[in-house]
Amino acid sequence: MEVKRLAIPDVILVTPPKFADNRGFFSETYNARKMAEAGIPDVFVQDNQSLSRQKGVIRGLHCQLQPHGQGKLVRCTKGAIWDVAVDARTGSPTYGNWVAEELSEDNWSQLWIPVGFLHGFCTLTENAEVQYKCTDFWDKETERSVLWNSPGLRIDWPVKENEAVLSEKDLQAPKFLEVKDWFQY
Repeated sequence: MEVKRLAIPDVILVTPPKFADNRGFFSETYNARKMAEAGIPDVFVQDNQSLSRQKGVIRGLHCQLQPHGQGKLVRCTKGAIWDVAVDARTGSPTYGNWVAEELSEDNWSQLWIPVGFLHGFCTLTENAEVQYKCTDFWDKETERSVLWNSPGLRIDWPVKENEAVLSEKDLQAPKFLEVKDWFQY
């Protein structure tokens, strides 16, 4: 398994090997021991899957507050997405910074996003299918969102603002500079 720490070192890109032959391929996409060796020690309790039919769909930026904070291990099994993690930990040297990676069915990479980060993605293809493991269960009371194009973040999304497709809920989210102290470093 390839392991790459990003510009925010707590966010990790992992790429499991694929073993291909004339029948197709085999890949061990998750192994708790190997993930712990890579710096991803959490236990996962919930798997989620989404399908976005259009290119330019943005989901996020989302998180859950403590005591139900969610770490996420995200992968794209069909199509391609541009996956974003934003450090929302007050006091962190990288607070308000973001990193992004392309995840696709071709590159087979996965992004580890720890508790304390906002998460979102933009579909780069039609019919993009995303699967992710979570370290805590979904909890409506602690669920939070931040506006995807918050000026304070300056995320360089791969879609024009007037072409982005978002849910009404995500369009109503507060700007990053309006939320304070959701997580402590």
